[in-house]
Amino acid sequence: MLIVTASITIPDSELVERFMRADGPGGQHVNRTESAVELRFDVASSPSLPDEVRERLLARRDRRMTDAGVMVIQARRFRDQGRNRDDARDRLVDVIREATVVAKKRVATKPTRASKERRLVGKTQRGQTKRGRSRDWSND
Repeated sequence: MLIVTASITIPDSELVERFMRADGPGGQHVNRTESAVELRFDVASSPSLPDEVRERLLARRDRRMTDAGVMVIQARRFRDQGRNRDDARDRLVDVIREATVVAKKRVATKPTRASKERRLVGKTQRGQTKRGRSRDWSND
């Protein structure tokens, strides 16, 4: 069972784990052991997630989310299966925790009068500098 927050827990029956051979360093050991983990969690049909968290997860433009609403997390950072399994589960918990936080609405603001004036003064100074560079020096 995954404990995401005090109110959100995900039973192991909703998680699908697949073990495969990892690439990378490790020599013969890597070629013989299935240490990489692919963890799948069906966000779209999970009864464990509150509706607002599910909607936020599905609305995210995340490359780990399939079109069917399944979150796929691959873990192959470590050389043993147990640590990769824990890593994949921790990463899933982190993604779901991020979705529990409601994003703050942006408050539209206007630039102050002083900042507008500073911008205009800077523009005129740059213009004068450029005009000074374009003088005809051949008549001197």
